[in-house]
Amino acid sequence: MPSGSRGNFLSALLGAGVVAAVFAVLALSGTFDDGHGDSAVTVSSTADQDVPAPTATRSATDVSALYNKVRDGVVYVQTSSRTTSTGAEGESGSGSGFVLDTRGHILTNDHVVAGADTVRVRIGDSEDLISAKVAGTDASSDLAVLKVDPAGVEGGLKPLALGTSASVQVGQPAVAIGSPFGLQGSLTTGVISALGRPIQSPNGFQISGALQTDAAINPGNSGGPLLDAQGTVIGINAQIATESQSNSGVGFAIPIDAAKQAIPELERGDTIRRAYLGVSTASTSNGSGAQVAAVISGGPAAKAGVRAGDRITEVGGQAVKTADDVAERIATRKPGDVVEVVVQRDGDSETMKVTLGTQPKTATQG
Repeated sequence: MPSGSRGNFLSALLGAGVVAAVFAVLALSGTFDDGHGDSAVTVSSTADQDVPAPTATRSATDVSALYNKVRDGVVYVQTSSRTTSTGAEGESGSGSGFVLDTRGHILTNDHVVAGADTVRVRIGDSEDLISAKVAGTDASSDLAVLKVDPAGVEGGLKPLALGTSASVQVGQPAVAIGSPFGLQGSLTTGVISALGRPIQSPNGFQISGALQTDAAINPGNSGGPLLDAQGTVIGINAQIATESQSNSGVGFAIPIDAAKQAIPELERGDTIRRAYLGVSTASTSNGSGAQVAAVISGGPAAKAGVRAGDRITEVGGQAVKTADDVAERIATRKPGDVVEVVVQRDGDSETMKVTLGTQPKTATQG
C-alpha cells in the first residue's frame, strides 16, 4: 500500500549514486551539498555587551569504547553497473552495511545494491575491497543481504549484535556508523527523536515503524547500523527528510525487528510474499479513519466490495485512525488471510470480509 505524502519534506534514499570524487553526492536524490562551496563567518564585537555563555544543547558523550567494539563489523559497500550497449563499467556508487554472522552474510539496503552488476565491500578498517554476491533483496522492506567468503576476510568476521526495536524509547542515545560521502567508518551520535514513523520503500509501498533520529546521517550511510548505547543494532539507516537539501537532523532507520523477520528468507534468496489489500488511502482531517482514494481494479478490496470514497475505520478488529494504520494492520498479515474491514459509507457502517492477495512488485501495479 503506498504511503502518504510527507508534506513539503523531501524524503531521500541515502544509498548508491554516481561517484565522481570522495565528496561526490552519493544519494539517489542527488540533492546534497558537494562540499565545494566557500563559506565565511562574520564575527561581531561584543566587548561592550554582557553576553551570557552559550548553553550546550546536548552533553558530549565519549563513545570511543563503543566504536572500538563495533568498528570491525561495519561494512563499506561499493557497487558498479555496466552499460547495456558496450558492457563497459558505467555508474558506480556506495553505501554501508554490517556483518550479520561468521558465515559471511552482510545486511544493507536494497536501494544500495539495486541494479548493480558488481558489488565489493571493505569490512572494518580493511583497505581491501573483496567481492560480494547479492544473496537476496526485498524492495518492499528496502533490505538486502550480501554474501562474502569468510576465508577472504583477514582476521575473520566480527558480527554485530542485533538488539530489539520494540523496547526503544524516545530520547535514548543513538549512534550511526557508516560511510557518508564515501568516508568509511564515520560515527555520529544523537538520540531517538520519534518512533513509528512511516517511510516509503523503493517500490512505493509503506515501511511501518521506522525510527527517527537526529544522529547525522548522509548519503552513503544507507544500510549502516543505528546502534543503542550498548552497541547493539536497533535499526538500519535508510532515509532522511529535508527542506534545505542537506542533513537537517531528521533521519529514519528501518527497525531491526522488521529486518529480523526478513533476514532468513533473504539469506536463502527467497522471494518474500507480503499481504496486499489493494487500496490507496489518505488520512482524514480529524483522525477518524482512512479515506479510500482509489481501489485497484480486480484487487482483494475491490472483490470484497470496498469502493473509492469509503472511510475505513477498522481492519481485523483494530481501530483505524489514519492511512498509516491501514498499512500497519495489513503488514502483520499473510497472503490468503481473511480480514474484516469496516467502512463508513453514506452514513452507514458496513463490514466486509477481504481475502488478502500478494503484494505486487510495485505500488503502481494492480
